Amino acid sequence: MSPGVSIDKDVCIGAGQCALTAPGVFTQDDDGFSELLPGGGRAGDPMLREAARACPVAAITVSGS
Repeated sequence: MSPGVSIDKDVCIGAGQCALTAPGVFTQDDDGFSELLPGGGRAGDPMLREAARACPVAAITVSGS
């Protein structure tokens, strides 16, 4: 099962660590806040969990294996 990814938009501060760590999964919107690239949450990117750990406010949740 591929991991599922969610971003808590109420918590995100736009630090951009996720986009720097896993650019194949995350990007930043016009206001600088994180969002998933199309298909990014299912991409199986090996840096996905590292990007979640890099978030300074823990706005990213990765579920599944």
